[in-house]
Formats: sequence, structure tokens, C-alpha cells
Amino acid sequence: MLAPPDESIANLQDAGCSFVPLEMDVKGLNPIEDLKLVRAFRRHFLELRPDAVLSYTIKNNIFGALAARLAKVPFIPNVTGLGTAFLSGGMLQTVAELLYRSSYRNLPVVFFQNDDDRDLFLKRRLVRPGQTQLLPGSGIDLLRYAAAPLPAENQPPIFLMISRLLRDKGVYEYVEAAQRVKQRFPTVQFQILGAIGADNRTAIDATEVDAWKNEGLIEHLGTTDDVRPHIANAHCVVLPSYREGAPRTLIEGAAMARPLIATDVPGCRSIVDPDESGYLCEVRSGSSLAEACFRFLDLSYAEKMAMGTAGRRKMERQFDERIIIDSYFAALGKVVTGNPEIFATAPQKSVC
Repeated sequence: MLAPPDESIANLQDAGCSFVPLEMDVKGLNPIEDLKLVRAFRRHFLELRPDAVLSYTIKNNIFGALAARLAKVPFIPNVTGLGTAFLSGGMLQTVAELLYRSSYRNLPVVFFQNDDDRDLFLKRRLVRPGQTQLLPGSGIDLLRYAAAPLPAENQPPIFLMISRLLRDKGVYEYVEAAQRVKQRFPTVQFQILGAIGADNRTAIDATEVDAWKNEGLIEHLGTTDDVRPHIANAHCVVLPSYREGAPRTLIEGAAMARPLIATDVPGCRSIVDPDESGYLCEVRSGSSLAEACFRFLDLSYAEKMAMGTAGRRKMERQFDERIIIDSYFAALGKVVTGNPEIFATAPQKSVC
């Protein structure tokens, strides 16, 4: 595991991974810092000599691919979302597209987590059709995220948003929806589970969060390494993001049989079946999100349970993590040995 150090290191090592710290500036595009990152990747790849590199997140995907080409190491990126660069447009998006086009030019496999992102990359000629492969997100362990009973009918309804507190995740719209809903239903709770002060240009300041808490609009739950108790305690999982890859929080919520409310944007719409497992609302619209919340609150208890059950069944059909693992083994077989089927019959061992 090559990554900036954080609190997950001990868990990775307990799982059997060797951890190598990586220095990187995760914010924005800075030519000098990004050139340093390419050099750092290349140095690590030459020292570690991996059979293949599996990558995700924007900077790792772009600059890791460039370094892997220099080090002559097979590289498999996973486009988990397009991030601020594509949301902002203008020169930043133009630069990001140039970098993607250059870094992905000769890669044999590029994973995507939704049709919209893949189609956009193809339309902009950032990748070729033969390179792309679609995954259903990062998958979900359906045993660990088992279906949980909906909280009792007489309990105040709880909406739960699981996300870093970033503007692009739709936090402001979530707070606006909470304000609108609480005017009619004062006992309804709006919870947010996630980190404040993330190292991101759209991060929301802690003073704003404190103001919302003091107004009684939201309850901030902090952070956790296990979201399951919070999902089990909630009636509905919400994500009003501006764009996603395949949002893990919605997948986890649906796996635990919770109805979903999300924005009708790439990534989110691939998780939610409208009017079956949840509702989709307009992006960047607190009023539209509030209307979706009202629709959910108007459902009977049996209808809410049925909606959660539909989401669970969708996860069982389409998002089992075994699908993703098998796809990765096939890709590794292709780039390492030229045989995509080799790991389907051979003992599965680490090759990265």
C-alpha cells in the first residue's frame, strides 16, 4: 500500500498489507508539486518492482500512470469520480483532460464506476473504447452489511448523510432541506456523519457546522470506522452530491435495507431506482431535496420497509464485491501474464 499516512494504516497492516508512506499535496494542480509526485511514484515503483499497480483517486490515477510508464510497470486505474476539476470547468478542466489523455494513452485497462463517467471520457477522447471496463462501484460485502430492521414506527424519523463536509457533496442543500422539513415536522432529525476540515478546496468551515448545530438544524456525529450502527439507527440515507463515481455510502445504506434519497447525477442515479429503492432530486437544489424528504415522510411504515428491501435486492443482484474482485483478477491476469483467465483457476494470491 503506497499512500499518504492516516489513521487506517494499522488496519491495513492487520489485513496483511505492507505500508509505504507517500508524500503528496492532495489539493489542486501545482506543476512543481505534481512533477515531484511523478518522480516520487517512479522512485517507489523502481524500488518496489510490483507486478502491477492498482490505483484510484484522481492524482494517483494521473501521475501514477505517468510514473508507471517511465518505470515500465503495468498500471490499472479506477476512475472513482471526476472530482472538483471536472465540476469547476474552465482552464482547470482543460488541464485535467490533457493530463488524463496523456497518462491513459497506452493503458490496457481503465476501470470506471458508472456509465456517465465512462461515456464522458470516450466522448472527450480521453480513452479508447477497448480500454474501458465498467464496475459496479467498489462493491459491498453483503454479509458484513446485512439488512437491518427499520427503526420502530413510533420513533422520530432520522435522515442520515454520510460524507466529508464538502460543498460538492451537497451539504448546504442538505442543511436547507433540514430547515424546510423541520418547519413542518420539528421532530425529524438530520444527521451528518463525516469529517470537518477535510483537505479540499470545497471544505466547509467548522464554525458554519457549529452554527447549524446551535440552530438545531443538524446533528454532527463526527467520524467513525464503522458506519453500520448509524445506518441501522436511521430511516433513510441521503446524499445530495454534485457528482459521484459510485457512492459507497449509498451502496452501504441500500445493502442494509435503507431507502435512499440522492441527486439525479452521474454515480448516484446508478444506485437508486426511483420510486422503488428511493428518490432522486435535482442537483444543487435544497427545495427539491426537501420535497423528496416530504415524499419519504408521507410513506407508510410498510412502504418504507418495501423500499429498503428493494434496495437490498438491487445490491445483491448488481453490487456484490465478488464481481469487482473477479474483474480485478481478470485485469491482472491480462496485464501480468496476458491470460485474463489465469486467476480464475489458480490459487488467488497477492501480485501487487
